[in-house]
Amino acid sequence: MPDLQLRILCIGAHPDDCELQFGGTAAKFVALGHAVKFVAVTNGDAGHQVLSGTELARLRAQEAEEAARRLGIDATEVLDHHDGQLVPNLEARWEIVREIRNWQADLVLTHRPYDYHPDHRYTAQLVQDSAYLVVVPNICPDLAPLRRNPVFLYLEDQFHRPVSFAADIAVDIGDVWNRKMDALDAHASQFYDWLPWVDGVSDQVPQDPIARRQWLSDNWSRPPCGPSRAALARRYGPDRAREIQHAEAFELCEYGRRPSPAELEEMFPR
Repeated sequence: MPDLQLRILCIGAHPDDCELQFGGTAAKFVALGHAVKFVAVTNGDAGHQVLSGTELARLRAQEAEEAARRLGIDATEVLDHHDGQLVPNLEARWEIVREIRNWQADLVLTHRPYDYHPDHRYTAQLVQDSAYLVVVPNICPDLAPLRRNPVFLYLEDQFHRPVSFAADIAVDIGDVWNRKMDALDAHASQFYDWLPWVDGVSDQVPQDPIARRQWLSDNWSRPPCGPSRAALARRYGPDRAREIQHAEAFELCEYGRRPSPAELEEMFPR
């Protein structure tokens, strides 16, 4: 498995979601020669307190391109659904089926369907609805079906109802933390404008580029929580796990191919 190139597709609801929850692991996959693509299902045209519409969508696509360049991933794409208006209809489902087939994905990552944001929930629904259909020849017959179903995984979140996140695999990203922060820094409209404004902390964002880059790292530096810490201990041993400060964790979806724990361990970078 380590000698095979994997094709990895992360599907987020907005142009910064993949970077935020998968950016470090993506950088490690790339360093090992695997192919990674990010897809944002909505164009992010509502996520700002001043900008909106076409102007904001254009800016966010540019930010996604810059983040991809900084991470070194192979591709990034922003689909043309309006931010905050995504619905899991058939047209959107076929769009996701085609994204997975076109990338010939071995691994597909997305949100869990339990989330505060409807775009996150419906992105998860669309990927779940596509998980079996990507191998069905009569679905989207203009595009060849995959010969083997991908492994589908969920990105980590902190929501507990109706069921909490369960970490099946976790990755120490301490050695690529700065790369991940570089990618978030590229999404300036979000991490320096919109999210601080929504949280009421805009006055805390430094204007000096170096200072605000450090503020970004400090603000998003969160030690691994219980399930992630347990997954780190299983993978790296309890002593090292206690020292890990930056990690990304993932939960196996019940749909798609179900690898063994040993195969999942082989797939993911250390």
